[in-house]
Amino acid sequence: MTTIPFTGDWIVRAPRGPFAAVQGGADDSLAVTLPHDALRDTERSPDAVAKGGAAYFPAGAFSQVKTFEVPAEWSGRIVRLEIQGAFRHAMVYLNDEFAGNRADGFARFFVELTPFLHFGETNTLRIETRAGQDSRWYAGAGLHRPVLLHVDEPTHVEPDGVRITTIRIEDDQAVLEVATTIVNRGLTRSARVLATELAGPDGRVVEGERTPVTVAPGGSALIRQRLYVPDAALWSVDSPALYSARTSLEVDDRPDEAAVVHTVHGIRTVTVDPRKGLRINGEPVLLRGACVHGDNGPLGAASIARAEERRIQLLKDAGFNAIRAAHNPASPAMLDACDRIGMLVMDEAFDMWGRGKTDHDYSLDFAQWWRADLESMVAKDMNHPSVIMYSIGNEVVEVGTPHGAIQARELAEHVRALDPTRLVTNGVNATLAVLDDLDDIMASDQGLNELMGEAGANMMTLIGSSDAVTTRTEESSAALDVLGLNYADGRYASDAERFPHRVIVGSETFPTQIGDLWPLVEANPNVIGDFTWTGWDYLGEVGIGATSYAEDPEANGALEREFPYLTAWCGDFDITGWRRPVSYYREIVFGLRSEPAIAVLRPERHGQTITMQSPWAWSDSVDSWTWPGFEGAPVTVEVAADADEVALLLDGVEVARGPVGGRRPKLAEFETVYRPGTLEAVAFRSGAEVGRTALVSATGPTRLVATADRTTLRADDTDLAFIAIELRDAAGVLVTGADREVSVSVAGEGRLAGFGTGTPKTTERFDATTRTTFDGRALAIVRPSGPGAITVTVSGAGLDDVVLDLEAAAR
Repeated sequence: MTTIPFTGDWIVRAPRGPFAAVQGGADDSLAVTLPHDALRDTERSPDAVAKGGAAYFPAGAFSQVKTFEVPAEWSGRIVRLEIQGAFRHAMVYLNDEFAGNRADGFARFFVELTPFLHFGETNTLRIETRAGQDSRWYAGAGLHRPVLLHVDEPTHVEPDGVRITTIRIEDDQAVLEVATTIVNRGLTRSARVLATELAGPDGRVVEGERTPVTVAPGGSALIRQRLYVPDAALWSVDSPALYSARTSLEVDDRPDEAAVVHTVHGIRTVTVDPRKGLRINGEPVLLRGACVHGDNGPLGAASIARAEERRIQLLKDAGFNAIRAAHNPASPAMLDACDRIGMLVMDEAFDMWGRGKTDHDYSLDFAQWWRADLESMVAKDMNHPSVIMYSIGNEVVEVGTPHGAIQARELAEHVRALDPTRLVTNGVNATLAVLDDLDDIMASDQGLNELMGEAGANMMTLIGSSDAVTTRTEESSAALDVLGLNYADGRYASDAERFPHRVIVGSETFPTQIGDLWPLVEANPNVIGDFTWTGWDYLGEVGIGATSYAEDPEANGALEREFPYLTAWCGDFDITGWRRPVSYYREIVFGLRSEPAIAVLRPERHGQTITMQSPWAWSDSVDSWTWPGFEGAPVTVEVAADADEVALLLDGVEVARGPVGGRRPKLAEFETVYRPGTLEAVAFRSGAEVGRTALVSATGPTRLVATADRTTLRADDTDLAFIAIELRDAAGVLVTGADREVSVSVAGEGRLAGFGTGTPKTTERFDATTRTTFDGRALAIVRPSGPGAITVTVSGAGLDDVVLDLEAAAR
């Protein structure tokens, strides 16, 4: 199989109508490299139809056009386009002829181009996409994932035609099955030898098999080969060992190099039961999970490989060992990163089935496309060891109805028929499942109405524990290997008694409650993990994690905030990849961090009345002790610690001491006065010190610091340089209380692909070259445009410029 990256030299423009001739380079066109989000640089407006759900971005329709030469020697070959994601309702035209389409914006699909090609000539490919009121959060538009071109001989390995399965693992070997589908599109019988070589993590060949195969004209053949890998290195989170299979078709003992397929695989087993929980390779694992949306912050919805890799690495470094692709299938690039880094994946198919959540969402397409879209997800995921679970839905309204139970079983069995090796789950929001019955539930003898009045944020948990939910969701839940519960942790212990064979995962939980939730996961063998909403902040559903104050004239007191709010502001990481205080708290709760963590509530809000702080909202705090202009002002200090007591010292003098675990487990809170210096927290357990940490105030002149995550890049469409831009003092302390504008320019073989900050509220654009720092930071993202030198200059008024020299090297 010859696979050609098809990401360069595209133009994006507005559609020209059904009868307009295709013309490249028009005045309204923009030259881009894929992956690309066509919606990111449109004008946000408070009047946008989708409002804050889509971050106040407008609806849009886009044409993506590429011209390319088709060699005459391709005549007689099979030419296909692989589109890894086109949001949304993609229509594919080649030389103005309709070639294919797909409704789902996250489905990976193939389009046969052979009948429409002009051999020996220039051809024009046009892909039309449109977006608007079709997602509950920002999903971008256009070709947001890579596009590839496949050119095959008539006899070839089918795309996704190599599937590797771990049959069993023994003390001295692992047994694998390699199932390969070969297709003959020719007019005569085809005789080949299928050769498979398996290389270990060190690159050396460890096993192989050669099998003769004859394929009838117009037919296909499935060849199964058993490989016995001695002393196999097993894939796990802590040791993500990867093997690589090389599959080739030989004619007269000569391999056809154009027909070689490389497949990455990890040898591992996954089992689950309500008594021993989740086990990988026989070892118990609790899922420390993060729900993750598809956008990449300043890049919009573009899934560029390096951005996905960086995100997964940062999440793992913060203590997560699993992600949930919420609420659409993860990109191939993200799964590749999870395989390499060691991150478990719950890949999710749908956000709705037949009952919609927004005006033009996938519910309009579900009945026609669900089978094909599940097949697409499984085919994409089959060889990724990181994927351990398929989710057939998220908060699907109809799971509490007989029809929904029928649908759940159909989906689950279709997935199992495609891949019997993985677990099937569904993220059930019990409140939505009984939405039509809420009045009766609240008036029932269980007294939920009174309880909810006292519990506030626990309303969904209390409703989820009701008898009505138990009865109405029992059948649809029985179709699953693992029941995903969204905000229904009240069922963990009780379901172990009522449904002793049921396995549960907290598929979506409030970030503020992890201190209570994680002990429940540890205490209940039937519960295999917790997935917080969310691990990484995202565009849209704006302000659900923001704090609203009565003294703020712009606060509307609603869960979703008004323009110019941009992000949900509920992630452990902000959209630039900066860890927020809740991330350190979570790491302590997980038992992965011994040092305490300090955060300070913004002093300008001290004493103000909070009118809205949802259970997705952590406190309005920053891990900083630099607050110019607030000297002598009262401040609230939070200290997260795995301890029973914390002492707070300022310049070595104790200013406060108190117990841990008041408002939240493993959290102490203190009132003190801000004075520049060194603020230190010392944690004690049973009177003995168990850890300490400090925050230091920035002093003296502010300087501009810019640091690239790497200085040598691949000169291709998959790589990026992430440049952290920070305001720091001479000692390197971050200056968080004196934000200012900074600018970035890029010269040479690169371009500025995105420029942003973590602020949840702004009118500044990601395609701008000047941004205002947020809490002392900004992030610039540079993308190579070819091999050669790249010079990045960062500047700010009254500050010395910083110049970075990068190099993009051809592979």
